[in-house]
Amino acid sequence: MQEKSALDRAVAMVRDLRERCAWDRVQTRDTLRPYLIEEVHELDHAISEGDPAAIRAEVADLMLHLAWQLVLGAEAGDFTADAVASDLEAKMKRRHPHLFDLGPKEPWETLKRKEATRGVLDGLPPTLPDLLLAFRMGERAAAVGFDWPDIEGPLAKVREELAEVEEALPAGDRVALDHEIGDLLFSAVNVARKAGIAPGPALCRANQRFRTRFEGVETLAAARDIDLHGASLEALDQLWNEVKASEAS
Repeated sequence: MQEKSALDRAVAMVRDLRERCAWDRVQTRDTLRPYLIEEVHELDHAISEGDPAAIRAEVADLMLHLAWQLVLGAEAGDFTADAVASDLEAKMKRRHPHLFDLGPKEPWETLKRKEATRGVLDGLPPTLPDLLLAFRMGERAAAVGFDWPDIEGPLAKVREELAEVEEALPAGDRVALDHEIGDLLFSAVNVARKAGIAPGPALCRANQRFRTRFEGVETLAAARDIDLHGASLEALDQLWNEVKASEAS
């Protein structure tokens, strides 16, 4: 008897729960969406932390949700697990023709154009985090040649957009500021893309550095009886610089 695959076992577990658990029985695609999104973010966080045990636990949770979608799809008569696997196999073969004797190796952009049946930006979920959505739209546009030849282009665009923010500031027009700051952020994402840096994880690391340094400022202030709320900017800058210097040493 052939041993069940890991995913088969997960699907069997969900089917069993659907039969024997009142909560599982009433779940739908819509009721599971918030939990699915949460699990994806938890896995992303575990990966960023580099903790194998946490990654394993979160992969298990995500596998559960994948099994849920397969079971619900089969119950509704929309698709089967085998059909989904066939779709996956067909897509990977199209994207790697040289590995399956289906033709010569082709550039990724060419393969994506062959698959496209709608607009270049269609298919990007509007629910993606804004930073990731900006990055992926830039990638999609670049795939059809709408891109700078090198990083100097987006760097110049950042300088241009920063100047426009500075011009909009004195007028105090919040609509204009919203527009220009949005353009500035979008341009910064393009700098990251051309530099080969994923902006989301880079911002995450910057957030962590700021948190660590500011907590260091709080620790120094407490040790020296400095009230953060009443301290001058110069005093706070001094503490900040001390924390940064301690990192370097």
